[in-house]
Amino acid sequence: METEKIGFIGLGNMGHPMAKNLEKAGFPLSVYNRSAEKAEDFKEKSTVYTQIPDLVKNNDIIFTMLTDDRAAKAVYEDILKSDISGKLFIDMSTISPHATAELSGAVRIKEASFIDAPVAGSTGPAAEGTLIIMAGGEEKDLQRAMPYFEKLGKAVKHLGENGKGIAGKLSINYFLSAIYQGLAETILFADQLGIERTAMLEIINESASGSGATKVKTPLLIHDDYKPAFALDLMLKDILLAKEAGADFPLSAVLSKTYQSAHDEGFGKDDVIGIINYLKNQPKK
Repeated sequence: METEKIGFIGLGNMGHPMAKNLEKAGFPLSVYNRSAEKAEDFKEKSTVYTQIPDLVKNNDIIFTMLTDDRAAKAVYEDILKSDISGKLFIDMSTISPHATAELSGAVRIKEASFIDAPVAGSTGPAAEGTLIIMAGGEEKDLQRAMPYFEKLGKAVKHLGENGKGIAGKLSINYFLSAIYQGLAETILFADQLGIERTAMLEIINESASGSGATKVKTPLLIHDDYKPAFALDLMLKDILLAKEAGADFPLSAVLSKTYQSAHDEGFGKDDVIGIINYLKNQPKK
């Protein structure tokens, strides 16, 4: 079978290392990013395009990794100007179920295929190729995408038709938002009681309460350094998308209020576990 040509649109904090993994694997790769400087280090081994329709025309499978509904719709508006019949589009963005339905429908009308394939994992797993990919789409399209997914992630979960990948992503990030707020509150409580932070985190991580999520945020909490691997603003976006999609539980209002308030007070660009700094500054009742 002839090797298909791969395009990748969106070289942000997650997209850049993901595209690099495809490049390192030796696939014929083309990239596009709105801010051209983020594509500079692809020029040696890959093709860099300055116009989306040109990339689409010259590739068979096109990955998109974009920030939100607005960005995704703008990119696909450009994509849909071209003849896309027979091509496969793989959107790895975390956007709303409504936007996913709109984009997948528009792509299929033009006789192309679409997979929504958001990921679990932040910049570290993106660079290591150990993401978990949650896919919604047809089985035949998933099989076409598998050689590339295998270079991006350690597991691929096919959850059903278009939209199910996004549903899985919103569900797991809803859970993570609760874990991170709970972890931050626990550490602040231990601080108040005079428990050394490193010791408390060792107890958490070595007990049943520990998880990959708590372990990956431990160094940030110990060093009080919240350089973003996954920004708080992105988690807020996903909480609000989950609420819009029907997450109506006792924690929903609490989580949305806390993360929104943290954003409003200037913590949105910090890593998500930087929620601890917002919580620390709250007056005691």
